[in-house]
Amino acid sequence: MSDRTEDFDFPLPETLIAQEPARPRESARLLDVPQDGPFHDRHVSDLPSLLRAGDLLVANDTAVIRAQLHALRGEARIGITLDRILADGTWHVLVRNARRLRVSDILTFTGSPHTAEVLAREEGGGAVLRFSAEGSAFDAFLKDVGALALPPYIHRPHGPTAQDDKDYATIFAEHKGAVAAPTAGLHFTPSLLEAVDATGAERCTLTLHVGAGTFLPVRENDISKHHMHAERGIITQETADRINAMRQAGGRIIAVGTTSLRLLESAADETGRVHPFDAETSIFIRPGYKFRAVDMLMTNFHLPRSTLFMLVSAFAGTERMRAAYTHAVNSGYRFYSYGDACLLRCANPIDAQRISHQTTAHPTGAAGALS
Repeated sequence: MSDRTEDFDFPLPETLIAQEPARPRESARLLDVPQDGPFHDRHVSDLPSLLRAGDLLVANDTAVIRAQLHALRGEARIGITLDRILADGTWHVLVRNARRLRVSDILTFTGSPHTAEVLAREEGGGAVLRFSAEGSAFDAFLKDVGALALPPYIHRPHGPTAQDDKDYATIFAEHKGAVAAPTAGLHFTPSLLEAVDATGAERCTLTLHVGAGTFLPVRENDISKHHMHAERGIITQETADRINAMRQAGGRIIAVGTTSLRLLESAADETGRVHPFDAETSIFIRPGYKFRAVDMLMTNFHLPRSTLFMLVSAFAGTERMRAAYTHAVNSGYRFYSYGDACLLRCANPIDAQRISHQTTAHPTGAAGALS
């Protein structure tokens, strides 16, 4: 087990970084990674053939908001990326030119009557703002003055396009509040979901509002010193009950995306039983972590030295993922948010018979997010 960020590096030609998604979406490639043996080059449209009755796909139904804002403090331009809504309705944000801000400053936005007050500043460019708009007025405000916070590796010299508004949204999107899309979900279409349903596999959703921290690099070479930003997650009682029942019946829990996986692991107790969850999570999954709640993971290909490559290395095995990524690079798979996907098996899946019928307290009752 490595604690060094440099051990999760790998060469990636820039030409393999996808600048737009496959069309149609399910035509994206899918690297099937069994626990051992050869890799299988497939397409996302082949996913139903890899499922069986009793499986449960768990997807993230968060919806992306226009989280990129340009504010003015007097004549000084301030770049703002919304991160997450807090319990009192204020927003934690990441700020460019943060040194120009002072507590109690009032920020204005060109073309809008709404303002934001600076309530707090943090080291590293974080801040807390209270906007003059709330609820539906805030949604309209973001639609008027906000832009998608596309990942920096998607090159849009003139800003996100109208096509990005469509492409950077999943079929599952329902609850507003994410800065970034849960990108494994971008591959799904109505026809693919129909094919999944025809296998006898079932589906459910949870909500993890992906924050701006997902774009931040790991700056420490000692990964144990890396600080994960908190993100708001919700698993309802009904969803928790379905997950536990399916697993106890011998079905496989298949997380669609690392965001779904991280929330399931945050909500699972030591026996693997998933509990209702309504709180923030800053779980950091890296090699050495013992998985409790997930048997398989469908996910896109991630950045070198990133927490998400560390996560998939923990899930399927570090050497297995090094080999899978080498195969993907050599085979021309497309990487990152608009890229291709892989299907992974947990190296040490939990035995469904270990699930306890007892309940334990898990976080509930955190502040509501946009819906």
